[in-house]
Amino acid sequence: MHAAKPPPDAQRERADYYARIGKQHMTPLWEVLGALVPPQPRPLAQAALWRYAELRDSVLEAGRLISAEEAERRVLILENPALRGQSCITNTLYAGLQLILPGEVAPAHRHTQSALRLVLDGAGAYTAVDGERTTMRRGDFIITPAWTWHDHGNLGSEPVVWLDGLDIPIVRFLDAGFAEKSEAQTQQPLRPEGDALARYGSNMVPVDYHPAVAEPTRVFVYPFETTQAALLGIAHGAPDPHHGFKLRYVNPATGASPMPTIGAFAQRLPAGFETRAVRSTDGTVVVCLEGGGEVRVGDRDWRFQENDVFVVPSWQALQLRADRDSVLFSFSDRPVQQALGLWREARL
Repeated sequence: MHAAKPPPDAQRERADYYARIGKQHMTPLWEVLGALVPPQPRPLAQAALWRYAELRDSVLEAGRLISAEEAERRVLILENPALRGQSCITNTLYAGLQLILPGEVAPAHRHTQSALRLVLDGAGAYTAVDGERTTMRRGDFIITPAWTWHDHGNLGSEPVVWLDGLDIPIVRFLDAGFAEKSEAQTQQPLRPEGDALARYGSNMVPVDYHPAVAEPTRVFVYPFETTQAALLGIAHGAPDPHHGFKLRYVNPATGASPMPTIGAFAQRLPAGFETRAVRSTDGTVVVCLEGGGEVRVGDRDWRFQENDVFVVPSWQALQLRADRDSVLFSFSDRPVQQALGLWREARL
């Protein structure tokens, strides 16, 4: 029930008071309390979908306009329609499509922002992280944790495109961003490809390795073939009515998220399966890696296919229906919310 409107004299007296305290850099809480402490989340971001087939030509055109070296990172940012100009896809996350052409190098640098890469299109590229390269294959989930040196190169014969996901808005909000360019364009290999997976990703770790729970994983590539095998391995019996068959990526040494600010997930939906609605407080970016179908976010509906990207804002109901066997990758700020005791999910 709303409070009765005060009489005109009281309104004028309050307005005069607010103006006077405004000069003292104060404002009355009771005028904004409902917005500051809402009954449920009111995300500024809105649901949106980007169709890769419609974007691909624009991504490739960027390759004719600017080099990877000149741009440092040749990326087209996926801006949330309700947050234009803020370089973010949700309030807390950034996403973009990065292109690297044959023979190019995206020069080495490092920054306090954590990043993930999801390979979408093409073959022959690599990412190097702190002196170790990994070949980028479609569907691979690759991370560059905060303050790790990383560069990308394309040794193949075709353009390669991947989705970037970063915690740029979180770091920007905290005013904690630092960046540094390397004097060398590419890192000198310090270890052979596959060393990190063998050393930290085989249910074993070096005998003297004792990571903190919040420390990012030393495993910086999660191959898509491993993800597919895991999802197929659990695809028996009845799928979860809200999620199908869904797994979260972890730091194998701790069981925590691969990075402390970004959680990542893989999900398999059998052909014809339709999820029940579910909503959660972590705004989520979803990518279709296999299959296709229909998605409803809140009161908006789209069809999606391979390489399409869509965003589910905080506390908006999500429903999916798969036309055929489908695999979805997603990432969100869930680890941050869980660390702060804020994360909530409602299965409708």
